[in-house]
Amino acid sequence: MRHLGRDMGIDMCLHLVDGDSLNRFLELDWDDLKSGMENKEFRNSRPKKDSRLHRGFDIDCESEFLDIADNIEGSGLVREILAQNLAYDALLKLVEWNSIGYWDAWEGRCFIYIENAISREIAHVEDMYEFDVWQEIRQGLAKTSESEFSEKVCTDWMERRKELGETLDEKKDPKIIPTFEAHDRNARLLHYVVNLPGYIQILGRDHMAAENWGHEEWNLFNILNS
Repeated sequence: MRHLGRDMGIDMCLHLVDGDSLNRFLELDWDDLKSGMENKEFRNSRPKKDSRLHRGFDIDCESEFLDIADNIEGSGLVREILAQNLAYDALLKLVEWNSIGYWDAWEGRCFIYIENAISREIAHVEDMYEFDVWQEIRQGLAKTSESEFSEKVCTDWMERRKELGETLDEKKDPKIIPTFEAHDRNARLLHYVVNLPGYIQILGRDHMAAENWGHEEWNLFNILNS
């Protein structure tokens, strides 16, 4: 109930990353990486996009990475150069390149997905990004089906609206059906990405410092400083 009115302008984002592919990029020579991006040499080796997920276009990822790389100096391995320059934003672009896609949703709506995945309330927005919470999410979503989780989310959303005295009549509020469909889609995709094996899950949000994306050994700060 208390979360339905939160600001919807910020997105939570969860990348599914091919860890081996990312590590191969980090072991390249820095100049080879830049020239390869400039000459579009890595497109055939980019992890295949998942058909259910969104992902940045090759040309956009290349250009965004190269814009950041223009301000990075040094020679040597990519991991070393990025660490020396504290270039976590460049590393985040490599995460995006080596991702098969991402799940994202308005942060204000993520309370309802996460709380239904872990069967308890989340007190603060920052708690939604904690490693322990995501461990609970994985455990919770492993015990239910995609359809069951979506139904649970949508039912909870409707109950919260009723408690706030808001209508569920689409004739009175034309946003009801699109919002229901968005919750159904987001819940199903969250269940899908969390349960998809073989990929590293790197979590962050709009305007979060790049070094804070990810958890444990796959936190971006730890990747460059371990």
